[in-house]
Amino acid sequence: MPLKTLFLNPPSFENFDGGAGSRWPATREIESYWYPVWLAYPAGMLEGSRLLDAPSHHISAEETINIARDYEFLVLFTSTPGFPGDIRLSKKIREVNPKIKIAFVGPHVTVLPERSLKDCPEIDFVVRKEFDHAVCEFAEGKPLEEILGISYLKNGSVVHTPDRPEVQDLDSLPHVTEIYRRDLDVTKYNVPFLLYPYVSLYTTRGCPAQCTFCLWPQTLSGHPWRKRSTDDVAREMAKAKDFWPDVREFFFDDDTFNIQKPRTIELCSKLKPLKLTWSCTSRVTTDYETLKAMKEAGCRLLIVGYESGDQQILKNIKKGATIERARQFTKDCHKLGLVIHGDFILGLPGETHDTIRTTIAFAKELDVETIQVSVAHAYPGTELYDYAVKNGFMVGDNKMVDEGGHQLAHIQYPGLPAEEILESVHRFYDEYYFRPKAVFRILRKAAFNSVDRKRLYKEAKTFLKVRAMRNKWVKDKREKDDSSAVVAPAKA
Repeated sequence: MPLKTLFLNPPSFENFDGGAGSRWPATREIESYWYPVWLAYPAGMLEGSRLLDAPSHHISAEETINIARDYEFLVLFTSTPGFPGDIRLSKKIREVNPKIKIAFVGPHVTVLPERSLKDCPEIDFVVRKEFDHAVCEFAEGKPLEEILGISYLKNGSVVHTPDRPEVQDLDSLPHVTEIYRRDLDVTKYNVPFLLYPYVSLYTTRGCPAQCTFCLWPQTLSGHPWRKRSTDDVAREMAKAKDFWPDVREFFFDDDTFNIQKPRTIELCSKLKPLKLTWSCTSRVTTDYETLKAMKEAGCRLLIVGYESGDQQILKNIKKGATIERARQFTKDCHKLGLVIHGDFILGLPGETHDTIRTTIAFAKELDVETIQVSVAHAYPGTELYDYAVKNGFMVGDNKMVDEGGHQLAHIQYPGLPAEEILESVHRFYDEYYFRPKAVFRILRKAAFNSVDRKRLYKEAKTFLKVRAMRNKWVKDKREKDDSSAVVAPAKA
C-alpha cells in the first residue's frame, strides 16, 4: 500500500480562492471558488488518498490539522500570497504528526525551490512544475534522488533532480470528476458569472501564447499544448452528467480551450448529443465558424481575456491579439447569442491615466454581459515580474494582498502610483455597471429568477464591503505618502 496521502488546498485567508484551481490566487471581490483540479489528478492515482479543499468547504486550520493527524504524507498546493500561512500550517501539522512527510507543489515552489525549502524546514521536498507522477512515486516508496523534477535539502544543501518531461498522454490520467464525486461537495463551488451549481475540469494542458503576466504557462503547465482525445472528454462528460443531474453548467477551464479549430469542432460534435450546458475560456482569435459549432453544441458563456483597450499595451504583454480582432470576435458572439465574461487588467506595462480611460471606454463599447477588473500582479517566475523588478516598478513593501487576501496594486509607474491604479479598478466597475444597459440586464436577471435575485443581493453586499476596504487602503496610503513628503524644518 502507498503512503496514506492527503492532497490539500489549504485554509488561508477567509474565502481565499487559492492556488490549486486559481490562476490568480486571491480573495475575490465576490466570494467564489474554482475546483482544485491539479490536485484531483494524483488523488485519483493513489489508493486510500483524500482530496481536501479547505477554502471552498470552509474547513478551518484547526480542523485541517486534526484531519492531517491520520495521514502519512501531505501534498500541499501553495501560492505566493498564501505561502507564509502555509508555512505556519505545516509547522502545526508536524507538531501533532511528527512522522508525516510533507511536499509543497505549485508555481511558487517551482520558481523559488531553494528559498521555499529554507523558509520552511518542515517541507521534505517540493515538486517543480507538473507534480502528478512525482508525488505518487514518493508515496509508493521511490527514493527522493530517483524522482524527477523535485528539490530537497540534503545535509543543509539543496538538491535538484533533473526536470521531469511534461505529461504527454493526458488520457492516461484519472477523470477528475470521479474524485470530485468521492471527496468534494459541488454545491460549495460558486463563480458569479457561471450557473450554480457548476463543475469545472480540463481538456488540455499548456498554452502556446506568450502573455507576460500569465502564471501557469510560465511556471506550472508550460507552453507546449497537449490535449485529451475528444472521445475521452466525451466519456467523462457523459459520466459527469449522470453523477450530478442538478448541476446546471460544466466549465472547461483550459488555458486555451479553443485554440485549435479542428479539435474544437470535433469535440463539439461529440458534446452535442449529450445536451449539456457548458462554458469555457476563449481567445479573441477564435473565428465565427468555430464559435457557431460551440454554440450549437451547448456552449453558453466564454471567459475572454481582453486585458486592455490599448494596442501598445497588448504588444507590451505579448498578447498576440489586436483591438480590431477583439471587436469582431465580440460582434460574432453577440450575433450567435454567446454570453461573454470579459477580463481586464489595470497596471500592465505602458499603463497611464489615458490608457486606463481608453480601456474603460473600450469595455463599454464591447458591452459584454459581465466583467472582472484586476490589478496587474507580477508573480515570481513570470516575465512581468522580471520586468517590474528590473525597472524598479515594484511598490516598496511589495504586498500583493491585504490582510484579507484581496488584491493590492504592487506595481506602479512614473506618474501613475499604485493607489491610483487600485482606485481606477472601482471607477472602471462604476462606469461600466452604472449604465442604463448594464442596470437593465441586472434587473431583468433578478426579476425573473428568485435564486439569482438572492445571489445578486449577496454578491452586491460582498462587493461593496471590499470596495470600502480598498478605498480605505488608498486613503491611508495617500496620507502616509503626504506625511512622508513633508520636509522637516531646518535646525537653528
